[in-house]
Amino acid sequence: MKVIICGAGQVGWQIARHLSGERNDVTIVDSNPDLVRRATDTLDVQGIAGFASYPDVLDRAGARDAEMIIAATHSDEVNMVTCQVAHSVFGINRKIARLRSQSYLTAIYSDLYRRDHMPIDVVISPEKEVATAALQRLLAPASFDTETFMDGMAHLLGIQIEEGCPVVNTPLRQLSDLFSTLRAVVVGVRRDGTLFAPESKDQLFVGDACYVFSHRDDIPRTLEIFGKKTGKLERVVIVGGGNVGLAVAKSLEAGEKRVRTKMIEKSRVIAERAAEALERTIVLNGDGLDAALLAEAGISRADAMMAITDDDKTNMLACVRAKAEGCPFVIALINDPTLVPLMKPLGIDAYINPRATTVSSILRHIRHGRVRSVYSIGDAEAEVIEAEVLSTSPIAGKRISEIDFPEGVLVGMVRKGDKVLRPLGDTRIDEGDVIAVFCLAKDVPQVEQLMQVSIDFF
Repeated sequence: MKVIICGAGQVGWQIARHLSGERNDVTIVDSNPDLVRRATDTLDVQGIAGFASYPDVLDRAGARDAEMIIAATHSDEVNMVTCQVAHSVFGINRKIARLRSQSYLTAIYSDLYRRDHMPIDVVISPEKEVATAALQRLLAPASFDTETFMDGMAHLLGIQIEEGCPVVNTPLRQLSDLFSTLRAVVVGVRRDGTLFAPESKDQLFVGDACYVFSHRDDIPRTLEIFGKKTGKLERVVIVGGGNVGLAVAKSLEAGEKRVRTKMIEKSRVIAERAAEALERTIVLNGDGLDAALLAEAGISRADAMMAITDDDKTNMLACVRAKAEGCPFVIALINDPTLVPLMKPLGIDAYINPRATTVSSILRHIRHGRVRSVYSIGDAEAEVIEAEVLSTSPIAGKRISEIDFPEGVLVGMVRKGDKVLRPLGDTRIDEGDVIAVFCLAKDVPQVEQLMQVSIDFF
C-alpha cells in the first residue's frame, strides 16, 4: 500500500515507523528538512521537504498513485487543505486528518467533512482521545495502564507486580487451575525493560509489569488476585484546566458516581473559562506546584491527583509534590517518552502519553481487515488488535490450539454474540466472532494475514 504521511513530528514519525515496518510504500512530507532527514535516516521511507498542502509537493510525494494520506502536521488548517487537495487534484481514496481546535470538532458542524464539502474520511482529535485515556486511568487507580475493548466488556490492565502479590513465582498455567472461573489472561510481561508474550510455564516475579486482559465484571477479583486494592474514587484534584482537563472534569461531573473535583489552573483566563463551563467543580487560579494551593485544594484528602498541563516537567513535579502531601494515587501527562523511565523512581503511579494515544487512534483506522480497535503499548513495542473474524480468514472455524500464531502473539479475549469468553486451547473461532490479540510489533504483519486482508473491508 502506498501511503503519504504529512508531518514528520513524533506522531507522523511513529506512524511511518509502523507502516514502513510492515513493508508499505511510505513517503513522509514536512516543511522542516531536518525532520525529513531524521525520518529517512532512521526509517525505510522516502522524504519530501515542502508544504504538505501544496499540490506540486504532493505530486512529488507520489500522490497520483497513493491509496491513503495521513495529515498530521501541527496546523489544523494545513491538514484540512491537504486532504482537500488530495481529494480534488489526486483522487486519493482514504484521507485522515488530525484536528486540534474544538471549533472544528463541534458536532453541529460535522457536515463540514462530507465528500462534497471538506472531504476528510476520518478526523482524529488528540485532545478528545487523551481526555478519554486520562479518565480511564483515573477510574482504574490500581493499574498503571488501561484500555477498553469489545464495547467496554473487556479491559486491558497494566499491573505492577510488587512484594506481597499472591501469585508471585507461580507458573501461569497454575493460575488457570487455581482460578478456573476467572475470566482473565496475562498476555504481556515487561521484565528488565524487555516486553514479551509469556508462555504457560512462565512465572511472574516482583518488579514485573504485566498486561492482563479481564472481563469487565471480573476486574475487582483480578486486581485482588494480583495483590491490588481497589478503593473508592470520591475526591479528585486536577492540575491543568486546558481542553483535556476541562473534558475530564466534565466527564466526572456527568458520571453516575458523584466525584468531588477541584481544579488548579495557572492562567487566569483559562481558569475563568473552565469555571464558567463547569457546574460543580471548584476552580482555583494559581500554580499547581504551590504547596499552599494544593493544601487549599485538599490534596491530602484526595483519592487521586491528575497533572495534565502542557508541560511535562510541571506535571511530574506536581505529582511528586502531591505524593509528598499524602495523595495516594497520582497521574502525569507525559509527551516526552524518554521521561517515562523516571516515573517509577519518582513514585508516579500512572502516566498518559498523548502521542501513543493519537498513534493508536490513527492505527485503528488504517489496519487491514475488519479491525475495530488498536492500542499501541510502550514505545510502539506491541499492539493489541481487536478485530471481527471474516469468513475468508484462515482462522475461521479453527480451535485456538490449531492456529499457527507467531510466538509473540496471544489471544486475550473472544466475543461470541453478547458473551465475552476467556480463550482456551479448544475455543473455536467462528465467522463473526470478535477477538482481541496481543502481538509484538514484529508479528503485526503476520497477524493481519491471519485476519485476512480483503479490499472490501479496507
